[in-house]
Amino acid sequence: MQRRMLSKEDEEQTGGAENNVRKEDQEKINKFSRLHQTETLLQEELSLKNKEKEDLEEIANELELADADELIPYKIGDSFISLPLPDVQMLLSKSTDRISLDISSLEEKIHGLKEDMQELKVALYARFGRSINLET
Repeated sequence: MQRRMLSKEDEEQTGGAENNVRKEDQEKINKFSRLHQTETLLQEELSLKNKEKEDLEEIANELELADADELIPYKIGDSFISLPLPDVQMLLSKSTDRISLDISSLEEKIHGLKEDMQELKVALYARFGRSINLET
């Protein structure tokens, strides 16, 4: 992100004189900052969950080529347990479903945060114009 000072024209367009920051404005700025930080963390968690889901789907595809009689090592906690192929496929399916629910939940939270941030942006840009930068 490139930072720059306002030009004289931009300064005149924003009212020329300084906009005093009221307590309510500072609270909105702080809330926006907290929401942005939370959104960033949730986006990181979402990308990890998507990666984990892709890995599980890839494993499930690989297991389709395995023999039905073969015992497959399956990780539970810190241990690997040898289980029959159908049991491993069922466990993988449950894990994938659980991660899909987690992903949906994260996406809903992120959407709600973005809506709240947009409302704050509108209010703060209406008050401060171009003299505040809330682009994320």
